[in-house]
Amino acid sequence: MLHLAAAVDQLSAYDAASYVGLARLAERGGLDFVTLDDSFARPGPDALAVLSRVAPATSRIGLVPTVTTTHTEPFHVQAAVATLDWVSRGRAGWRLDVSTTEGEARLFGRRHAAPADALWQEAGEVADVAARLWDSWEDDAEIRDVPTGRFIDRDKLHHVDFRGTSFSVKGPSIVPRPPQGHPVRVVDATDGQARRTAARYADVALVRAVSAGQTAAVRDQLRAEAAGFGRDPDELRVLASLLVDLGDGEHAAEPGHGGGGPRQTAQGPVYRGGPVDLAELIATWHGEGVVDGFHLTPAEPLRDLERLVNGTVALLQHRGLFRTFYPGSSLREHLGLARPANQYARTGGVS
Repeated sequence: MLHLAAAVDQLSAYDAASYVGLARLAERGGLDFVTLDDSFARPGPDALAVLSRVAPATSRIGLVPTVTTTHTEPFHVQAAVATLDWVSRGRAGWRLDVSTTEGEARLFGRRHAAPADALWQEAGEVADVAARLWDSWEDDAEIRDVPTGRFIDRDKLHHVDFRGTSFSVKGPSIVPRPPQGHPVRVVDATDGQARRTAARYADVALVRAVSAGQTAAVRDQLRAEAAGFGRDPDELRVLASLLVDLGDGEHAAEPGHGGGGPRQTAQGPVYRGGPVDLAELIATWHGEGVVDGFHLTPAEPLRDLERLVNGTVALLQHRGLFRTFYPGSSLREHLGLARPANQYARTGGVS
């Protein structure tokens, strides 16, 4: 199954309507999810809040904001992501990221910037405790028994008692277990420090690479590491991340793009050409088993997303390579991922 996702980032856009419009366009194309980036290093609206506004204006597409694990409270982060899953009725994801600069650290004033490997270790711990907190309510913990006045079965709430290298959390969460059980966790696994965290905790790993061979090598490494952590590697989706500039319309990809392939720039791997050649690139890489799909960032959001949906995606649909409708309603269903069992209910954890 081919998976496609797109970024809806926009410079200096603060009105909700523009994000709603892009998400609806991506949903019309049947894309698995949209992402909205965020960081403490630049001005802009809060990604999670924006996609919470997009949620009621869409019905099927997954919504994946970037939420940093550095300087934020893990308990609050997991509750916010769980809330997005509730308001979107099971379409939430969470792109984990870290804040590495001293300038970002000074915004909070609690500690100095740490090395990337330490921050990604912390990010893994946050991903771990988030899953535990999502499981701290069993699915049927809410009983809402009006005659007795009992809202919750306290035997089905669980303390997690987690202690990491830089934080501890007891729980339970203040938000009931999300509709997906665990909202989908996404990690950009391009850099080595993030790769271990992605292999252990991510449902979707993003890889920025300019060749099929390079991408396949990273995918193989991620799957091998996932297996080493006791995971089923088939439960990890690896998507190639590309910046796409479709401003040349139907013209062939620029010379030097390797017959329609991407090339490295200061912005990362960039594909520059037309929707037809992009469809061929996607079909070839996926058909050869290089990746499970693509995460595409439009160079010009509205122009390139329109050409992606109406050109590239339409061609892939015509060839029977991509869905023409959503067979399910949750992001996990779009990605072909099972809803995780509750770890406390399964093992009979003590509350």
